[in-house]
This record gives sequence, structure tokens and C-alpha cells, in this order.
Amino acid sequence: MAQEKNKSKATEYIDAILVAVAFLIFINLYIVKTFYIPSSSMENTLLIGDHLFVNKFIYGPTKWEWEKKFLPFRDPKRGDVVIFRSKETPMMDLVKRLIGLPGDIITIQAKQLYLNGKNIDESAYAIFRDPFILQGPSAPPRDFFGPFKVRENHFFFLGDNRDFSNDSRFWGDLPRSHIRGRAFLVYWSYGGHTLGANGEPINAITLAIHLIRTTIGFIPKTRWSRTFHVVR
Repeated sequence: MAQEKNKSKATEYIDAILVAVAFLIFINLYIVKTFYIPSSSMENTLLIGDHLFVNKFIYGPTKWEWEKKFLPFRDPKRGDVVIFRSKETPMMDLVKRLIGLPGDIITIQAKQLYLNGKNIDESAYAIFRDPFILQGPSAPPRDFFGPFKVRENHFFFLGDNRDFSNDSRFWGDLPRSHIRGRAFLVYWSYGGHTLGANGEPINAITLAIHLIRTTIGFIPKTRWSRTFHVVR
């Protein structure tokens, strides 16, 4: 009898663990995903080492009108900080700010953004760290771009660290199918070494070294003031 009870308890524990794992997988796939920042392209909104919660539910497709009324679905909006699959490397996720909606005309003149002919004040989020303005026939489209019309069912993205961001100025507008969700909360920010930040290959050795570094530096290198920081 005692052996049967032990087996029954063990079975209950295993079932509970399996249910919890299945629930976490479901949450991660369909509702909330975690993401970390490996580059400086969104500074100072997001810093290298910020770990985010991403709302994958908000942009979900809706079949019925009542879903939009009673469930928290909505279309992507200008100003959203969005996680999406890279056009150049589809297996990689990127994070940028949504600037242009379908049909918008995007123009950049000497680093100044114009949306449908109107000069946009970006002082609340955009930073410009390079004082030089790149121009001329052979210059990259960093400081002068467009006019460019965003295609139907596509979106235009820019990094907040405008002079050091690989974004829609270089690879064009992004199809909606690439969008994965909206960044909404920093749950942990680590100021130490970030895996993949320097472009090093990620293998078992670098992963083990990273885990050791993070464990040792967790308390002194965590940016505690950014914990539960809302992304805007």
C-alpha cells in the first residue's frame, strides 16, 4: 500500500510538472515572450542587457468584430516598440520603433524625419550621436532618405539610436507577417557582458562562460532601477 501511495504521489508530481511546462510553453508561444537586447540600436529607450516581456497577443488576427470590442487586440500603432523577424536574417528577432503605417510617405532630410510632409518631433525618444551628416551620391541612406511610400500591409521601422541602427532606411518596409509582438516591460537589466553583443559565435563553451559571468555579476551588475521599467 505504501509503495502504491508513493507511486501515486510521484505520478501527481509528474502530472503537475507536465501541466506547468505545457502552460509555460503555451504562454511563451502565444501570449508573452521574453527577449533580450544585444545591441545599442534602441538606446536610450532600451539598453544592451535589458530583458523584456513581449506581448505576442496584442496584434493577433481577429475574425469577428466582437473580438476587437471585448479582447485586447489592436493593430500596430505609430510609436510602438515592436519585436519582429529580420528581413535579412529571418531566424533573428529585432526590436525597433514603428514609424510608418501602410500608405505613409517617409522622408528624412539631414536627419529630420518627415511623415506625410510634416516634420516630426522625435526628441522624446530619438538620439543622434554622430554630429556629421552623410550626404552625396555614394552616401548610405542614414541621414537622407526617401520619399518612400509604405506598401499595403507593411510597416516602416527606425531605431531610436538613429545614427547606429540598421533599420527600414537600409532594408525597406516590413511585411506584417514578420511582426511578433510589442515590447512592454523590462523585467531585468544586466549591465555586464551580454551574450552575442560582440558578434562572437554562441556555442557550449561561450554559453558556459556567460552563465558563470552572469552568476558572479548578478547583484553588482544588475541595473536595479530599470526593473519593471515600462517600455515607451
